[in-house]
Amino acid sequence: MTQIPVAGQDRPCGLRERKKARTRAAIRRHALRLFRANGYQRTTVEQIAAAAEVSPSTFFRYFPTKEDLILQDDMDTQVAEAFERQPAGLKPAAAFRAALREVAGSFSQADFDVLRETTALIATEPEVRARATDEFVRMITVMSEALARRACRPADDMAVRTVAGALIGVILSITLPVDDLPGDDQALTAMFERLDEALALLEAGLPL
Repeated sequence: MTQIPVAGQDRPCGLRERKKARTRAAIRRHALRLFRANGYQRTTVEQIAAAAEVSPSTFFRYFPTKEDLILQDDMDTQVAEAFERQPAGLKPAAAFRAALREVAGSFSQADFDVLRETTALIATEPEVRARATDEFVRMITVMSEALARRACRPADDMAVRTVAGALIGVILSITLPVDDLPGDDQALTAMFERLDEALALLEAGLPL
Protein backbone atom coordinates (compact mmCIF):
# COMPACT_ATOMS: atom_id res chain seq x y z
CA MET A 1 0.00 0.00 0.00
CA THR A 2 1.31 3.43 -0.90
CA GLN A 3 1.79 5.55 2.18
CA ILE A 4 0.20 8.98 1.91
CA PRO A 5 2.61 11.57 3.30
CA VAL A 6 1.29 13.58 6.22
CA ALA A 7 1.30 17.34 5.70
CA GLY A 8 4.45 18.82 7.18
CA GLN A 9 6.11 15.42 7.53
CA ASP A 10 9.84 15.56 6.74
CA ARG A 11 11.22 13.33 4.07
CA PRO A 12 14.20 11.17 5.18
CA CYS A 13 16.60 12.97 2.86
CA GLY A 14 15.49 16.30 4.35
CA LEU A 15 16.09 15.02 7.84
CA ARG A 16 19.52 13.73 6.89
CA GLU A 17 20.50 17.03 5.31
CA ARG A 18 19.37 19.00 8.33
CA LYS A 19 21.23 16.65 10.67
CA LYS A 20 24.37 17.09 8.60
CA ALA A 21 23.93 20.87 8.64
CA ARG A 22 23.51 20.85 12.44
CA THR A 23 26.63 18.70 12.88
CA ARG A 24 28.65 20.94 10.59
CA ALA A 25 27.47 24.06 12.43
CA ALA A 26 28.23 22.48 15.82
CA ILE A 27 31.77 21.57 14.79
CA ARG A 28 32.38 25.10 13.56
CA ARG A 29 30.81 26.72 16.64
CA HIS A 30 32.89 24.68 19.08
CA ALA A 31 36.04 25.24 17.03
CA LEU A 32 35.64 29.03 17.12
CA ARG A 33 35.01 28.88 20.86
CA LEU A 34 38.21 26.86 21.37
CA PHE A 35 40.17 29.19 19.10
CA ARG A 36 39.06 32.13 21.24
CA ALA A 37 40.00 30.33 24.46
CA ASN A 38 43.25 28.61 23.46
CA GLY A 39 44.37 30.16 20.18
CA TYR A 40 44.22 28.66 16.71
CA GLN A 41 47.61 26.99 16.77
CA ARG A 42 47.10 25.33 20.16
CA THR A 43 43.69 23.92 19.29
CA THR A 44 43.77 20.44 17.74
CA VAL A 45 41.26 18.65 15.55
CA GLU A 46 40.92 16.06 18.30
CA GLN A 47 39.91 18.77 20.80
CA ILE A 48 37.38 20.23 18.37
CA ALA A 49 35.90 16.81 17.65
CA ALA A 50 35.60 16.01 21.36
CA ALA A 51 33.89 19.33 22.07
CA ALA A 52 31.41 18.73 19.23
CA GLU A 53 30.92 15.12 20.37
CA VAL A 54 32.02 13.62 17.06
CA SER A 55 34.99 11.48 16.07
CA PRO A 56 38.02 12.97 14.30
CA SER A 57 37.08 10.94 11.22
CA THR A 58 33.65 12.61 11.26
CA PHE A 59 35.34 16.01 11.52
CA PHE A 60 37.32 15.27 8.36
CA ARG A 61 34.17 14.22 6.51
CA TYR A 62 32.87 17.76 7.00
CA PHE A 63 36.15 19.69 6.79
CA PRO A 64 39.17 18.24 4.92
CA THR A 65 41.56 20.35 7.04
CA LYS A 66 41.43 22.59 10.11
CA GLU A 67 41.95 25.56 7.79
CA ASP A 68 38.85 24.63 5.80
CA LEU A 69 36.80 25.00 8.96
CA ILE A 70 37.63 28.73 8.84
CA LEU A 71 37.33 29.18 5.10
CA GLN A 72 34.34 27.03 4.17
CA ASP A 73 31.00 28.44 5.23
CA ASP A 74 27.55 28.53 3.71
CA MET A 75 27.97 31.93 2.11
CA ASP A 76 29.21 30.66 -1.26
CA THR A 77 26.28 28.25 -1.50
CA GLN A 78 23.84 30.99 -0.49
CA VAL A 79 25.26 33.39 -3.08
CA ALA A 80 25.16 30.71 -5.81
CA GLU A 81 21.53 29.91 -5.00
CA ALA A 82 20.59 33.61 -4.91
CA PHE A 83 22.46 34.09 -8.21
CA GLU A 84 20.31 31.43 -9.87
CA ARG A 85 17.14 33.10 -8.58
CA GLN A 86 17.89 36.43 -10.28
CA PRO A 87 15.84 37.45 -13.36
CA ALA A 88 17.01 35.73 -16.52
CA GLY A 89 17.53 39.05 -18.30
CA LEU A 90 20.30 40.17 -15.93
CA LYS A 91 23.87 39.78 -17.15
CA PRO A 92 26.14 37.65 -14.93
CA ALA A 93 27.87 40.53 -13.12
CA ALA A 94 24.56 42.28 -12.40
CA ALA A 95 22.99 39.04 -11.18
CA PHE A 96 26.01 38.34 -8.98
CA ARG A 97 25.83 41.84 -7.48
CA ALA A 98 22.16 41.36 -6.71
CA ALA A 99 22.83 37.94 -5.17
CA LEU A 100 25.60 39.27 -2.97
CA ARG A 101 23.39 42.14 -1.78
CA GLU A 102 20.58 39.68 -1.01
CA VAL A 103 22.81 37.39 1.05
CA ALA A 104 24.60 40.20 2.88
CA GLY A 105 21.25 41.82 3.65
CA SER A 106 20.04 38.63 5.28
CA PHE A 107 22.94 38.44 7.76
CA SER A 108 22.07 38.41 11.45
CA GLN A 109 24.33 39.87 14.11
CA ALA A 110 25.54 36.35 14.82
CA ASP A 111 26.49 35.95 11.14
CA PHE A 112 28.46 39.20 11.26
CA ASP A 113 30.19 38.06 14.46
CA VAL A 114 31.32 34.80 12.86
CA LEU A 115 32.44 36.53 9.66
CA ARG A 116 34.43 39.09 11.62
CA GLU A 117 36.07 36.32 13.63
CA THR A 118 36.97 34.18 10.64
CA THR A 119 38.38 37.11 8.66
CA ALA A 120 40.60 37.92 11.64
CA LEU A 121 41.93 34.35 11.57
CA ILE A 122 42.61 34.62 7.84
CA ALA A 123 44.59 37.79 8.52
CA THR A 124 46.64 36.39 11.40
CA GLU A 125 47.16 32.69 10.63
CA PRO A 126 49.55 31.97 7.72
CA GLU A 127 48.24 28.42 7.23
CA VAL A 128 44.67 29.67 6.83
CA ARG A 129 45.74 32.43 4.45
CA ALA A 130 47.72 29.97 2.32
CA ARG A 131 44.75 27.62 2.11
CA ALA A 132 42.51 30.53 1.03
CA THR A 133 43.84 30.25 -2.54
CA ASP A 134 42.45 26.71 -2.80
CA GLU A 135 39.13 27.96 -1.46
CA PHE A 136 38.89 30.60 -4.20
CA VAL A 137 39.48 27.87 -6.80
CA ARG A 138 36.65 25.85 -5.25
CA MET A 139 34.40 28.92 -5.36
CA ILE A 140 35.09 29.29 -9.10
CA THR A 141 33.81 25.74 -9.55
CA VAL A 142 30.70 26.45 -7.47
CA MET A 143 29.93 29.57 -9.48
CA SER A 144 30.70 27.81 -12.79
CA GLU A 145 28.05 25.23 -11.96
CA ALA A 146 25.50 27.92 -11.01
CA LEU A 147 26.30 29.99 -14.12
CA ALA A 148 26.10 26.90 -16.35
CA ARG A 149 22.62 26.09 -15.07
CA ARG A 150 21.57 29.70 -15.61
CA ALA A 151 23.05 29.86 -19.12
CA CYS A 152 22.11 26.26 -20.09
CA ARG A 153 25.71 25.44 -20.89
CA PRO A 154 28.19 22.86 -19.57
CA ALA A 155 30.03 23.86 -16.40
CA ASP A 156 33.39 23.28 -18.13
CA ASP A 157 32.48 25.59 -21.04
CA MET A 158 35.37 28.03 -21.46
CA ALA A 159 33.11 31.10 -21.45
CA VAL A 160 31.30 29.89 -18.32
CA ARG A 161 34.54 29.17 -16.49
CA THR A 162 36.03 32.52 -17.56
CA VAL A 163 33.04 34.54 -16.36
CA ALA A 164 32.97 32.62 -13.07
CA GLY A 165 36.69 33.27 -12.65
CA ALA A 166 36.17 36.98 -13.26
CA LEU A 167 33.41 37.17 -10.64
CA ILE A 168 35.43 35.35 -8.01
CA GLY A 169 38.52 37.31 -9.01
CA VAL A 170 36.73 40.50 -7.98
CA ILE A 171 36.06 38.99 -4.55
CA LEU A 172 39.69 37.91 -4.27
CA SER A 173 40.99 41.37 -5.18
CA ILE A 174 38.87 43.03 -2.50
CA THR A 175 39.09 40.50 0.34
CA LEU A 176 42.52 38.88 0.11
CA PRO A 177 44.78 41.85 1.03
CA VAL A 178 45.20 41.02 4.72
CA ASP A 179 45.85 44.61 5.80
CA ASP A 180 42.33 45.56 4.68
CA LEU A 181 40.41 42.71 6.29
CA PRO A 182 37.56 44.08 8.42
CA GLY A 183 37.83 44.14 12.20
CA ASP A 184 34.34 45.36 13.11
CA ASP A 185 30.81 45.46 11.75
CA GLN A 186 31.28 48.88 10.18
CA ALA A 187 34.36 47.66 8.33
CA LEU A 188 32.49 44.54 7.19
CA THR A 189 29.72 46.71 5.77
CA ALA A 190 32.34 48.85 4.02
CA MET A 191 33.91 45.71 2.54
CA PHE A 192 30.59 44.63 1.04
CA GLU A 193 30.16 48.12 -0.37
CA ARG A 194 33.62 47.90 -2.00
CA LEU A 195 32.68 44.51 -3.44
CA ASP A 196 29.55 46.01 -4.96
CA GLU A 197 31.55 48.89 -6.47
CA ALA A 198 34.14 46.49 -7.89
CA LEU A 199 31.44 44.28 -9.41
CA ALA A 200 29.86 47.41 -10.92
CA LEU A 201 33.16 48.04 -12.69
CA LEU A 202 33.11 44.49 -14.04
CA GLU A 203 29.50 44.96 -15.13
CA ALA A 204 30.48 48.14 -16.98
CA GLY A 205 33.28 46.39 -18.85
CA LEU A 206 36.14 47.42 -16.56
CA PRO A 207 36.52 51.05 -17.71
CA LEU A 208 39.72 52.84 -16.68
